[in-house]
Amino acid sequence: MTDQSRPPNPLTRLTLRWMPFADAASEGLPLGQLLRLSLFQVSVGMATVMLLGTLNRVMIVELAVPAIVVAAMIALPVLSAPFRALLGFRSDTHRSAIGWKRVPYLWFGSLWQMGGLAVMPFALLVLGGDVVHQIPYAGPVLAGIAFLMAGLGMHMTQTAGLALAADRADDATRPRVVALLYVMFLIGMGISALVIGALLSSYSDLRLVRVVQGAALATLIINIVALWKQERVRPMSREEREAPRPKFSEAWDDYARGGDAGRLLAVVFLGTLAFNMQDVLLEPYGGEILGLPVAATTLLTAGWAAGALAGFALAARWLGRGLDPCRMAARGILVGIAAFSAVIFAAPLGSTALFYAGAALIGLGGGLFSVSTLTAAMTMPVAGLAGRGLALGAWGAAQATAAGLAIAAGGGIRDIVHHAAMAGRLGEALVQPSLGYSVVYHTEIALLFATLIVLGPLVRLTVITPRHPGTDGKIGLADLPA
Repeated sequence: MTDQSRPPNPLTRLTLRWMPFADAASEGLPLGQLLRLSLFQVSVGMATVMLLGTLNRVMIVELAVPAIVVAAMIALPVLSAPFRALLGFRSDTHRSAIGWKRVPYLWFGSLWQMGGLAVMPFALLVLGGDVVHQIPYAGPVLAGIAFLMAGLGMHMTQTAGLALAADRADDATRPRVVALLYVMFLIGMGISALVIGALLSSYSDLRLVRVVQGAALATLIINIVALWKQERVRPMSREEREAPRPKFSEAWDDYARGGDAGRLLAVVFLGTLAFNMQDVLLEPYGGEILGLPVAATTLLTAGWAAGALAGFALAARWLGRGLDPCRMAARGILVGIAAFSAVIFAAPLGSTALFYAGAALIGLGGGLFSVSTLTAAMTMPVAGLAGRGLALGAWGAAQATAAGLAIAAGGGIRDIVHHAAMAGRLGEALVQPSLGYSVVYHTEIALLFATLIVLGPLVRLTVITPRHPGTDGKIGLADLPA
């Protein structure tokens, strides 16, 4: 019996069955190279923690920067998210003498990301007034440039890295590979939050400079390790390099014709917007309205995570049985509607149990929706000039933009309605502290119904061409979405 025909020993079978992400490896992308490539997501997660968490708090508390200025700085990376589709297309059509397409964008994205973080602490010190200067608006301008550089670098690095991983994976493992990379993004965020929080436990301006510039250096080192020898070299002739490049508009038309791409992106945008508006409101709602202590509201995260894991398990079971991803997305939306209804009724009923159940159901519905839209996006056919970079860039642009807008809109709607209600401008009957939260949750329910309407034609198409069970429906732990 040859080595190729010899069956794997029981230990190997056990490793492949239970080791996380083992089912994402393939002949073209072995597990070791896949895990090394996924390190770029760790650096992006670290930068995300810096921009949306650590520096947010430092600007408001230690540097006394007005909240509206902080919100504008944080919004700049979100505003650059729509360019991910263009960046992905450019990496699809990039030409170089040695044939690289993705690595140059990974490299320059890393440089932009590192450069933004490198100048960030000095820009923030100028913004906070700790540095004397004579240039008008120097602080906001320098901080805005730093945030924009870091945000653009994050989007470029993530889009090119995901496309490179999708290029190297085969058809069977490609969705799991991309999902694995998003799991690594969450891991990077978690580890970075712990490390950065410990390093900045005793704040000083000098320590801020050291920590943020250390993160900039770590970004470059991690990404060099991630991209090293990941893309195969295929020399291009001068004629190939000098040939006219296709236009983005033409490639987008091909992508839209390859499937109902525009409708799917609208579903991703609306659904993400609906599920994420409550991100910064659930714990304050539990504390302010239901009177829960900090320890009790912290458990909401555990409930949400348990619901998301249950949604993942259900998705694995249903996809394995051949359920179409669009129909599974509809189920997730319906669960989300029930979840937000439970959260709304928890206040008038004074029911903590109903509140926790609603939080868990939000995780369940969001998990089902994320897995299904990710699967649908990765399996949607592309044709003509459209490539994987464009497809992944469009999906990432829709998701990132919607998530950023959802968080900002949720907080803004709650504050506006709350102040108007408590001032009596909405009538005496509506002078209730829970009104602002309730309006946000009702808005999310309305957005979920709108998502169902947009999703409808995609579900009808599957009645004509139903999905059959088989190995294509298999997903593993690596399919857990971001």
